[in-house]
This record gives sequence, C-alpha cells and structure tokens, in this order.
Amino acid sequence: MNTRLSLLTAALLLTVSSSAFAASSTDLTVKGLITPNACTPVLAGGGIADHGKFSVQDLNPDKHTYLPEIIMQMTVNCDAATPFAINPIDNRAGTSTAGNYFGLGLINTHEKLGHFRVVPRNVMADGTHAQAILSTDGGETWLKEGSAAFWGANNIWSVGAPGAVIAPIAMKELNLDLHVRTGIAPANSLTLTDEVTLDGSATLQIKYL
Repeated sequence: MNTRLSLLTAALLLTVSSSAFAASSTDLTVKGLITPNACTPVLAGGGIADHGKFSVQDLNPDKHTYLPEIIMQMTVNCDAATPFAINPIDNRAGTSTAGNYFGLGLINTHEKLGHFRVVPRNVMADGTHAQAILSTDGGETWLKEGSAAFWGANNIWSVGAPGAVIAPIAMKELNLDLHVRTGIAPANSLTLTDEVTLDGSATLQIKYL
C-alpha cells in the first residue's frame, strides 16, 4: 500500500498556428496543480487478507471455488476536506481469471491461480453515510457501485453523497469496510502437486481530484 502525491502533469497542450505560410515556431504548454492537502489511506491488519491453509480436496474440479469472505476496515485521513479518488493498481496484472478483478499470481509461469475483488460497505464520510461510486473513464463520469458496476482493477473509486447526484465529495475522513472476495480457478486447470501460495497484491493510490 502506498500513497503518492503525483505532480499532476495532467495536460500537455500543443498549439499550432496555421496561415498561408508555415510557422517557424510552435508553443508547448505544461499544466498541473500541486495541492497543499494530503490524504493517507490505512488498511487494518497491515492490509493482509489471509485465507490460511486449505486442502486441494476443498477445491471444485471444474469451476471456481470461492473462499470465505474477509472484511477489512479502511480509513483515509486528509489534512483538510479534499475531493479524492482511489486508484487501484493490480500488482499481479495479467493473472486474473475474471475481467476487471485482481490476479492471484501464476503457477508454473502460465497457470492463472484465480482472482479477488473488493466490495465497499458501511461507507462513512466525515461521520455521515455516503455511497461508493466509481469511474471507468478516469473521472469524467461517475457511476454508483453495485452489481452492474463495481470497484474493479480497471476503475478509479470514490465516495459521493447519497442521492441522485453521483459525484465525488470533499471529505476529511473516510471510513468503510472492504469485503475481500477470493476465487480459486478450477482445480483441473492447476498443477497442485506441491503447496501453492496465493499471491494477490494491489496498491491503493490516492488520486486528488
């Protein structure tokens, strides 16, 4: 888990003048904004969702096996009320057995072990009930989190006020429960002659809006 204050090199704007004759120069404009506020995310238990040891005999041979859900508390504390999103980075990208989920690593360099996702519940912004939202286009538009759209590996996540308007809100403190749901690939697709370690890993990075 890390939080980075990105230098928001958000826009590189090339402006080219056109006339009857070709111009001998062009402008390059670099834009961005450095915020004086900082937000720090913290996951309970060091951010480790440990499923412990289980037997290969517990796995379904021809479909995913879903392990007991693990609930982890997450808090984000900001110096002042700040609008922000959470940018998830799948540190095992390319190993998930389901689209927009996080990967669990590989066996023998090519067998995908499974996937996990996180589900936000009990969302509180500055002590008030809020709703989990997400964006699939980098923050241009926002959707409610739910069965049709969820906090996935390819989205950015945020929190909005309850109601019809779906947009991130500024807050000083965010508290929520993350329900970690893990699925193991069908046993018939895996080499399980030796002990195998679940190797899921994601970085949750603060993105200032």
